[in-house]
Amino acid sequence: MKLTLRQLEIFQAVALRGSTSAAARSVPLSQSATSAAVNELEHVLGTRLFDRVGKRLLLNDRGRTLLPAARAVLDGAQHIEDTFGSGGGALLDLKIFASTTIGNYILPRVLARFRRLHPDAVLDLRIGNTLDVVTAVREFGTDLGFVEGPCHAPDVAVLPWLEDELVVVAAPTHPLALAAGRGRLTGKQLMQALWLLREPGSGTREAVEQALMPHLPNIRSMMTLGSSEAIKNAVAEGLGISCLSRAVVHDLVAAHRLIVLATRLPRLTRRLSVIHHRLKVLSGPLQGFVAYCENAGGRPTGGGATGRRGAP
Repeated sequence: MKLTLRQLEIFQAVALRGSTSAAARSVPLSQSATSAAVNELEHVLGTRLFDRVGKRLLLNDRGRTLLPAARAVLDGAQHIEDTFGSGGGALLDLKIFASTTIGNYILPRVLARFRRLHPDAVLDLRIGNTLDVVTAVREFGTDLGFVEGPCHAPDVAVLPWLEDELVVVAAPTHPLALAAGRGRLTGKQLMQALWLLREPGSGTREAVEQALMPHLPNIRSMMTLGSSEAIKNAVAEGLGISCLSRAVVHDLVAAHRLIVLATRLPRLTRRLSVIHHRLKVLSGPLQGFVAYCENAGGRPTGGGATGRRGAP
């Protein structure tokens, strides 16, 4: 066999960094040795893997096909080392990418408890919207993703995790808050309000639309804000109403700056999920972390999410 793990490792580094010089610093090799390894791999496979654009190396269609397969082979080799290497149990060095509600309000508690049990674990948490997380998982830019919106990518495995309750909130002085004191709000009353929503691509935005639109098909006015923090504070100032995770608004509800509106809508929920690339090999330590998250439940203060799991 002419193909080597080292060639695949260098190919992956170049693919992720876009040049042999940048990849050389991470492999590590000289720039010329890195370039030679890429050329040798292309010779072994009998095809070009990159388009040369100035000093940049951009994956072509053949390179994009190879990258997930190469990552799977490298993950498998790492798993073998972790399982059979000297010293027994391997340490966990985990890259996590979470969508905003999970990353800001649910995962910190889960990670803190896990770290107390495994003080040597290295945990790297990034936060973005659901679209960012799914993209990173598809490109092998993260080991695991945690998302609060549906994931439609066919190359991504989705593991149902928690149920998250969504609530409609307003400032105590908002006209709908005052009207709610006289009885549950109707769909007509809700549709006439100014709604503050997340940006397209956000899992919260997609989940809210899926939950609300069957009951409120003609929301007349919407304002888009880039984070749940911005939305809940804008709602607390009386700018409009919104539908957010109970975990997000718990602090301002407890401080009496927001109230949960009593409506005629059914209970609104969404499923939070753990995702990874279908070709990614989950090492023993990584499987252990996923199992811990499933068992821990991640229930935030205020009961915004529950540990009830759906069918896998």
